[in-house]
Amino acid sequence: MKIGLYFGTFNPIHVGHLTIANHMAEYSDLDKVWFVVTPHSPFKKKSSLLDNHHRYQMVDRAVEDYPNLRASDIEFNLPQPNYTINTLAYLEEKYPDYEFALIMGEDNLKSFHKWKNYERILERHHIYVYPRVSEGKIETRFDNHPKIHHIDAPIMELSSTFIRKAIKEGKNIRPMLPEHVWSYLDEMNFYK
Repeated sequence: MKIGLYFGTFNPIHVGHLTIANHMAEYSDLDKVWFVVTPHSPFKKKSSLLDNHHRYQMVDRAVEDYPNLRASDIEFNLPQPNYTINTLAYLEEKYPDYEFALIMGEDNLKSFHKWKNYERILERHHIYVYPRVSEGKIETRFDNHPKIHHIDAPIMELSSTFIRKAIKEGKNIRPMLPEHVWSYLDEMNFYK
């Protein structure tokens, strides 16, 4: 089975994330997509993050109606700060019958050469890239790379940062969130 790993803080998960993940599961050779909720990215400030448990709960609720999507808290018990290479090694050991691939936006591919052990990741794993509107160029070493697949997914210009700010300003952003996520955020009074 081929599993696409979609890493993120998902703070909160929104319809853009779901659309991309579902597109990958339906229109690529990936069998399933796991949303890997990251406790803390080495590239992000931690202050604005909701608790790990709450972000995992929202992802779990968001994917409950999608059989090819699932929430994963696999990184919660790994040493911090965690790097993708370590998570991949752990998953390969835990699930030897699965083949794991990465899902990332074009913007992340532009900085992929800065990731810890990125060459090793590319040796062992395929990368599925979805389009993003962003500045800068992709490293030429990644042009036509046999393990990097550009998927013609919808371009989603929606961000968790925008959603958090809109909630704080009292805007109605309900259509941007899966119904179960909206209910959870509203009930818990998050981001206000």
